[in-house]
Amino acid sequence: MFQGTVSTELPKRDFYDELAAQAHALLAGETNLVANAANLSALLYHTMPDLNWAGFYFLVDGELVVGPFQGKPACVRIAMGRGVCGLAAQTRRSQLVPDVHAFADHIACDAASRSELVVPLLMPDGTLLGVLDLDSPLPARFTEEDCDGVEAIASVFIATLASSDTVS
Repeated sequence: MFQGTVSTELPKRDFYDELAAQAHALLAGETNLVANAANLSALLYHTMPDLNWAGFYFLVDGELVVGPFQGKPACVRIAMGRGVCGLAAQTRRSQLVPDVHAFADHIACDAASRSELVVPLLMPDGTLLGVLDLDSPLPARFTEEDCDGVEAIASVFIATLASSDTVS
């Protein structure tokens, strides 16, 4: 059953274990891509401290297209390899950027963003679905522990989709 709260007083590893459990409970039994992305972006945005954007970009016809998110309006399309999201999608590796102003190809959708964490979403067969993107108004908001925790949460999301016959 979905509980809806995670204490930010917990050590990071415990926080992310609890958040992954919350994500699993929230998404359990649902295989719809949009429904799960919408609920997961809301859970992350309202649970993780110091975020100003949490959401998804999905790969459509060779480019990333904005999906469900929480925060200010976002860039609609991002080319593969462009910005932090495009780099994460192209390399299929998480990107942790402590200072987006120092990232040469950063795409500024929200001028308040100072740091970013982007996790690629890979289906079990290796197909790239898109990326999970988190932005913060604080420089160096994200650590390797955050990266590991968000990657685990992204795996929960992918598992709900992988359990369906089609991604719908």
